[in-house]
Amino acid sequence: MALSSTTTATTTTSATHRLPSLSPTTTTTVRPSSLSFHHNHHLSSSSLKLSHQVKKKKFNVHVSGGDSSTTKCFASNPDQLKSAKQDIKELLSTTFCHPILVRLGWHDSGTYNKNIEEWPQRGGANGSLRFEVEQKHAANAGLVNALKLLQPIKDKYAAVTYADLFQLASATAVEEAGGPKIPMKYGRVDVSGPEQCPEEGRLPDAGPPSPASHLRDVFYRMGLSDKDIVALSGAHTLGRSRPERSGWGKPETKYTKEGPGAPGGQSWTVKWLRFDNSYFKDIKEKRDEDLLVLPTDAALFEDPSFKVFAEKYAEDEKAFFDDYAEAHAKLSNLGAKFDPPEGFSINDEPAAGAVPEKFVAAKYSSGKD
Repeated sequence: MALSSTTTATTTTSATHRLPSLSPTTTTTVRPSSLSFHHNHHLSSSSLKLSHQVKKKKFNVHVSGGDSSTTKCFASNPDQLKSAKQDIKELLSTTFCHPILVRLGWHDSGTYNKNIEEWPQRGGANGSLRFEVEQKHAANAGLVNALKLLQPIKDKYAAVTYADLFQLASATAVEEAGGPKIPMKYGRVDVSGPEQCPEEGRLPDAGPPSPASHLRDVFYRMGLSDKDIVALSGAHTLGRSRPERSGWGKPETKYTKEGPGAPGGQSWTVKWLRFDNSYFKDIKEKRDEDLLVLPTDAALFEDPSFKVFAEKYAEDEKAFFDDYAEAHAKLSNLGAKFDPPEGFSINDEPAAGAVPEKFVAAKYSSGKD
């Protein structure tokens, strides 16, 4: 499984398979990580100008109930979060950046260490990935492109923390690609400066000597289980890897030669912008040399404990979706400090039965069913 990725998409407004405004191509060396997706994008070569100091703010929210009303202080404004989600959906529909947004959320939260109690030393979903020092970690190569995609939305909705925005974008990307609804909560507090970023080395690799042991070392440190590891690995159903950036995959396959976005790379699945259980089916069948299988992917069907879940997900997409949604939500909360402490939901709308038509990214993927 990888928390790094390489996919390319071209856009005229803001990004590509991971980004906003683009132009010339930038080249980065990506080390695939077990909590990542391999995707690449073409973007402006200019560096992203992100503020290194963000003032700590709390936003008052008026809550009415019965004969009483109270004012609560939240880290992020719920109404702005809802509006930001709509803007993210539009971004996804025009840039096909689903994989890199998933990767961004995973890499911000995937640094969590359950053995460290103090915040933010414990890592996790705290918005630290917006700082250049953490973007330069090998496993995060290319994620500056995801930040370029989201920065205009952050600028528009100043009352939303980076930590919440990254996780909102990740969950929304999964849902908009046809995946399960993630039971998210919000109110994550941002770290204030680059000195609070975690040290390099907390994210997993894609090709370690002992893949199954490595996955457990990394994900057990986060407090996750074998079931979580396998379910989260299934997100490799999205995206593609480029050898010039990650060292993995083919330069081009019959499934990626036409994009969307910049063509090329090797995907794990035929419809690599559709979130389903084909990742598990394809690894199990090993029938197509044009589909990528990393050492950490193969371990899911080689390790006896992992194999129980991998076999189950290959046969039962609903079981995969249920377990993935639970694991993704768990990952998105790791290490976070919430304000209010219990967090809050923005999923009280739309009402059941009034769900708007979803953008189906899968129909833009190359390949035939």
